[in-house]
Amino acid sequence: MKFQQTKLFTVFLFFLIFTGCKNENETNSNALYASKAFTVYKDSIVQGKNKAVIVSSDEMTSNYISPMYANYSNFISFKISINEKDIEMPSGKNHHVLIENGSHESPVFTFGKITRNAVKDKGETLPTNYNYTFQVDMSPVLDQFKKQGFYQAFDGTKIAKQDFKGFYIAGGSEPLTWDFSNLEENNLELTDPDGDGIYTIALTMNPFDTSEAEQKTWKLSEDISQKPHYTSDQPIVNALYNLATEEAIKNIEPDSTFRTGAEWGGVWTRDISYSIYLAFAYHEPEVAKISLMRKVKRDRIIQDTGSGGAWPVSSDRVVWAVAAWEIYKVTGDTDWLKKTYKIIKNTLEDDAKTLVSSNGLYKGESSFLDWREQTYPKWMSNMDIAESKNLGTNVLHYEANTILGKMADALGDSSSEYDARAKAIKEAINKELWLPEDGFYAQYEYGRAYFNTSKRFEALGEALAILFDVADSEKAKAISTESPVTPFGVTCIYPQIPGIPPYHNNGVWPFVQSYWNLASAKVGNEKALNYGLAAIYRPAALFLSNYENFEADNGDFRGTEINSNRMLWSMAGNLAMVHRVFMGMHFQKDGILFQPVVPEAYKGKKELSNFKYRKASLDITVEGFGNKIKTFKIDGETKEKPFLPSGLDGKHKVSIQLIDTSFDTDTIHHVENKFSLPNPVVTVKNNILSWDSIPGAQFYKVYKNGEMISEIRTITFQGEDQSFSEYKVSAVGPDGYESFTSEPVWLFKPQEETIVEVENYYQLSNKNYINYSGKGFVALTRETNRTIEIPVHINEPGTYIVDFRYSNGSGPWNTDNKCAIRSLYVNKNYQGVAVFPQRGKDEWSDWGYSNSFKVDLKKGQNTLILKFEDWNNNMNVDVNTAMLDHVRVIKL
Repeated sequence: MKFQQTKLFTVFLFFLIFTGCKNENETNSNALYASKAFTVYKDSIVQGKNKAVIVSSDEMTSNYISPMYANYSNFISFKISINEKDIEMPSGKNHHVLIENGSHESPVFTFGKITRNAVKDKGETLPTNYNYTFQVDMSPVLDQFKKQGFYQAFDGTKIAKQDFKGFYIAGGSEPLTWDFSNLEENNLELTDPDGDGIYTIALTMNPFDTSEAEQKTWKLSEDISQKPHYTSDQPIVNALYNLATEEAIKNIEPDSTFRTGAEWGGVWTRDISYSIYLAFAYHEPEVAKISLMRKVKRDRIIQDTGSGGAWPVSSDRVVWAVAAWEIYKVTGDTDWLKKTYKIIKNTLEDDAKTLVSSNGLYKGESSFLDWREQTYPKWMSNMDIAESKNLGTNVLHYEANTILGKMADALGDSSSEYDARAKAIKEAINKELWLPEDGFYAQYEYGRAYFNTSKRFEALGEALAILFDVADSEKAKAISTESPVTPFGVTCIYPQIPGIPPYHNNGVWPFVQSYWNLASAKVGNEKALNYGLAAIYRPAALFLSNYENFEADNGDFRGTEINSNRMLWSMAGNLAMVHRVFMGMHFQKDGILFQPVVPEAYKGKKELSNFKYRKASLDITVEGFGNKIKTFKIDGETKEKPFLPSGLDGKHKVSIQLIDTSFDTDTIHHVENKFSLPNPVVTVKNNILSWDSIPGAQFYKVYKNGEMISEIRTITFQGEDQSFSEYKVSAVGPDGYESFTSEPVWLFKPQEETIVEVENYYQLSNKNYINYSGKGFVALTRETNRTIEIPVHINEPGTYIVDFRYSNGSGPWNTDNKCAIRSLYVNKNYQGVAVFPQRGKDEWSDWGYSNSFKVDLKKGQNTLILKFEDWNNNMNVDVNTAMLDHVRVIKL
């Protein structure tokens, strides 16, 4: 033991001496990328006092310490939640406490009451592992429970006493979290042991494990000799390639599926699919196949559990098709092709009946950005998200239909229907979402009766648009040069949303960066690619693992809401930089097309040996730099086209010489990490819209029926209700960035609204839920009321908005798979799918409105039909339940 301690001390002393001397001797020629934030060298990473050193291709050391602990503020902001809902106070209104003078107990705060003369942040910090108790008077809620059987929040939300599950604390200082949906999971429930109405919770603030301060080492511990072996003149790339290869082996479960990360077991549709496209179709094709098939039910792709009960709120499951097709191209397995063709076809048929909007875009949540407030305004419910039309999700639907057409061709079926669908989606994306003034696509369309675009940048969607040819060459070039990139990497969205902790918001995800890098390589933007490679290599080396995400502000993995090391899609991205970028491998149905892209900084010789492709084993060499090939040889024989046919057997050597010409003529749009302003919260009285002044706002934009109609500097606006109008307001900050809009406000004359109580026509449910209108409500289940017909009498023909007031307590807001779905017919004409997302587990007295439909109604009697059709099966299948209160019909 004594010898081991002495040895460790000697190694650590050598490390300090080595790194100290090395800083003096490092030259620009050794740097692969340098910025004010960090520098990537061929054999090290330097970020301030943090340094990773490449000892060999099988060993790395790092002295990285998260800055979070030293910068932990003693000014704590928090809110109290009921049933894990953010309903105590309006967005931006919080409780604040300053922990000082050895205090370990807060004053007693009152729920829903903002403290006057609140404490101010003095810029001080809090020691690590500090014990502190929060105290909150919950009598405002308890009194309403006692007097009226429910609590009504500031926004009108009602929490029934019978639905009450607990009070929780939320905040931004660890162990607090602003992730309201997981407060119970994070042990943040307050209790009242003595029953006096004062609820408390004792926490350890700024929790710190002293082992974090120790120097860390990664040494290769798995046998990777059977895997493709990579060497180059950049030791850091060699070591990180081996790290990713090893972590991939560790993520293979005993049942031959990939686990998602070190902290997360199981297979997730989007995680495994994005990972397979990046690397595992060729690195682990059999494991990839087994993993993909775990995400199939009823011969359809499974949408992962998620917002409001998943599909169709979330609709990016079709990325599975991208992965399945990539596996076929790598393996040439026709049985796999036939099996997956049927699954994809069934899935896309359901989606075509469910998701297509009036302008041709597909509805559904942003692909992978599945945490509501992280990328959407807080006012948007899961119903609103289900109706939104996102860039990345639409690109996936385009590509899935394109792939289905290719599969049909390969199997001798007709592809015309799928090709036509793909073409329509592509045209809609370019018509509805392209922002010519910005040079990239809009994030999504959002609203209620009318929609406008969120002009935020969304990195994954932009990259996919380039890779899958939704963007033509001119648009692709613009995206590459005009899109904002921050010092530590391309952020999921830009600008960031204020008041939302880092995760998707204010976060960089290495797998997204990997797709961005593939797009940069395809466009031929050397500066963007060089920057992107550094953005992947920095965190992997400093953290000695492929973490899922890190903070955009400082590059730290500790500061995000949820994280894990050994993340599947992060390691897949690291592997893809070797195979898909440096070696330039593009898999086709009948072979591999080679198009290496090597920035000048990464010049030299690169060798990939023991690469298994169908019946062949390949040794591949790439020499030089640039993105154009000078000579291409197979087994010493020069070939005119850089293509290796799929029929080769046995061992073969591929040799590629690049032209040694830089391709750095295009620019890259470096920006500081910026935030938009918070969106206004609009109230209306006598048709006058008003909102609180937003600090920093230069002016406000007023939208009517989806169109911007005015830019004003006041905080009121005169609306009109001569006919139905939907108003929204946004705030524009000093940098010109626009906030999200406010929640839509509907103005119309009372006589233009008709409420039809469904229980007048169908048997009342016997459930003892409350807060409904009329005499009661009707249950919709798979067994009960599979088809209901609701008569609506109209005095004047025209276009009307129709929606349904419902409740769904089958699951929580943020997860599960029991979103209720029904097909709507008006006078026997199919209108689309009515979506009834989950609103809280067992919270059947929490009512809200479904998505709305614009329908033409005739004078006199009209019939609305809600019917359970085959394509209305959700991901749970067995439970597809909602309580239906009434139908709302409003004349446009």
